[in-house]
Amino acid sequence: MDVRINESWKEVLQAEFGKPYFADLINFVKSQYGSHRVFPQGKNIFRAFDKCPFDSVKVVIIGQDPYHGPGQANGLCFSVNDGVPFPPSLQNIFQEVHADTGRPIPPTGNLDRWAEQGVLLLNAVLTVREHEAASHAGMGWERFTDAVVNALAMRKNGLVYMLWGAYAQKKTSFVDPQRNCILKAVHPSPLSAHRGYFGCRHFSRANEYLTSNGQTPIDW
Repeated sequence: MDVRINESWKEVLQAEFGKPYFADLINFVKSQYGSHRVFPQGKNIFRAFDKCPFDSVKVVIIGQDPYHGPGQANGLCFSVNDGVPFPPSLQNIFQEVHADTGRPIPPTGNLDRWAEQGVLLLNAVLTVREHEAASHAGMGWERFTDAVVNALAMRKNGLVYMLWGAYAQKKTSFVDPQRNCILKAVHPSPLSAHRGYFGCRHFSRANEYLTSNGQTPIDW
């Protein structure tokens, strides 16, 4: 199957694209776009990979599924387009960035600037029906994004995994902590952020690790 995705990722993930589950998944997704309002726009489903090629990955952040409100999802986890109000989790992320690094709260919630520096902003499920969180869970996306994480774990060392919440932590349970930096905290959702997300200092800790390994830190 010819999937429109960054060439570096296409090479790494080519075996997945030929598996029966992936064909079933694509058929399901196409039918959903034809019969429901689904986010993100079809052209943005694999945008996280296009904005952060495989060879550029330095940091991995994992979300669950895209924002399901109109105009929010843009293909990168936790990110929204310019001019879109910050969802609560993103507000809390920016608060922690500010407290940790001193960087001011940005005027936009568009995280392209992170992706372009090597931050893979990966949702475990890449599509969702409007106003129906997790509506495309269990249809095959999780198997595909498991393969993404496995490809990173097998082929790259020295990555920073910023794992917020039990879901992200479980998804990366096989990543070798001896060869990578694994940072764990509760999810930045307002329901949990005050129980350990605030004060986790993941952003400065990530940069300390990158710098110690001879890599350029992220301008958060």
